[in-house]
Amino acid sequence: MAMCPMPSLLDELVSLARWAPSGDNTQPWRFALHPPDRLTVFGHDTRHDCVYDLRGEATQLSLGALLCTFEIAATSLGHRVTWQRQAAAPENMPRFDLQLHPAPGVQADPLADSIRRRSVQRRPMHTTPLLQEQMVRLEAAAGPGFRLIWLTSAQQRWAAARLLFANAGLRLSLPEAYPVHKRIIQWNSRESEDRIPDQALGASWATLQLMRFGLASWKRVNFFNRWLAGTWIPRIELDLIPAMRCAAHYLLVADHEPTGIDDFVAAGRAVQRVWLTATAEGLWQQPEMTPLIFARYARRNIKFTADNGLAQQASQLAAALQGLAGDSAPQAVWMGRLGSGPTPVARSTRLSLSALAVDQKNQVPTS
Repeated sequence: MAMCPMPSLLDELVSLARWAPSGDNTQPWRFALHPPDRLTVFGHDTRHDCVYDLRGEATQLSLGALLCTFEIAATSLGHRVTWQRQAAAPENMPRFDLQLHPAPGVQADPLADSIRRRSVQRRPMHTTPLLQEQMVRLEAAAGPGFRLIWLTSAQQRWAAARLLFANAGLRLSLPEAYPVHKRIIQWNSRESEDRIPDQALGASWATLQLMRFGLASWKRVNFFNRWLAGTWIPRIELDLIPAMRCAAHYLLVADHEPTGIDDFVAAGRAVQRVWLTATAEGLWQQPEMTPLIFARYARRNIKFTADNGLAQQASQLAAALQGLAGDSAPQAVWMGRLGSGPTPVARSTRLSLSALAVDQKNQVPTS
């Protein structure tokens, strides 16, 4: 009987690192392996067809989280990894060269055990307050150049809930967001390799049926929103109630407003360390990024919709975010809610190693 070949060091490393988070499970990366100890990451942002990827910044955050995951995973394999961005690569298709270095005696990063366990919890969580020592460890995980703003009291959580409720109204009414919402959900599923399974959305069965029916066409969505208050049920169920049913919301704030790819990659590395630390503490997280994205559009006066009324709503979101974060609002790179509770019943998985591997010259799948 033929023996299966032993996985190489690079295979093991990529197998772990591919569990890094990405917006809507897009996994905006592919890998070219150069045995025995080098690899290239090919990034590809989604700014051309995703209103939430303003100038590729959401993808750049994901790539930062990926690089951080490589760094942590390497220690569990007795190595360290260094990386460098290829300066000549286009901004919308960034590339990173990674080098593995043997590190005899290196201790595995304690966060390595959380790489596969880290997940998104979109359902209500426990409201049990975070312990002070947990908050200190989460703040330390952010690292130099970043700090956390906490929203823990009932009043602060209610303010966050109002922001998220208003944000969802914009998000669900935005024609430019409809194609994104339609393609990212895998229906009747508890797992998905490249999308979000509907059972991970946190919606009730009835709401899921309503969403699926409506998302069949923008005409239906628009009709529901205009005449049947179509956004109200999902906004209450998926935004307002979960926003109150958690231990805390937090904003990850940079020392200065990010201005380019390197700043967002650095922010993504901080995001992943905070998220993995939360996982190690027995906490779940749900990202709350769209208010930051819409506020950034408004602050920069970037046109993202043909509907002037919706553009005005983005300006109102920016003002509400300013009320939560103060003068630090422009420096906020991440927002999320945290809490303990049951393990999510469904989750996004990842593409296989063969699907993620590419030929470096042609950047096409190798199998």
